[in-house]
Amino acid sequence: MSNNKLYRGSLTTIIMRLLEQEGKMYGYEITQRVKELTNGTMDVKEGALYPSLHKLQSEGHLKVEAEKVENRVRKYYSLTPQGEKEAVNMMQELKEYMENMQAIINPKLSF
Repeated sequence: MSNNKLYRGSLTTIIMRLLEQEGKMYGYEITQRVKELTNGTMDVKEGALYPSLHKLQSEGHLKVEAEKVENRVRKYYSLTPQGEKEAVNMMQELKEYMENMQAIINPKLSF
């Protein structure tokens, strides 16, 4: 299950959560962390990642810092103060969504 519709619809939330936890990350690092956390079952493609990062940046949720690493410029992404607030909101929305899905999928376990 590498890039189904559910994962693609959650990419922005995944990015925001990782940056909330890690502080700052560069693109390839984000893709590798997702693979690591999902035991390789989720593969974030660059073609999906970078447009999402650019959109979050244009919305004011991310800031970008360029650093020279081994004679290459690497762009690090981190949350702005606005992005930090948005990440909290996204996590709350995700929690509510997961609770609702659980109620639908397995109503006997719902409270």
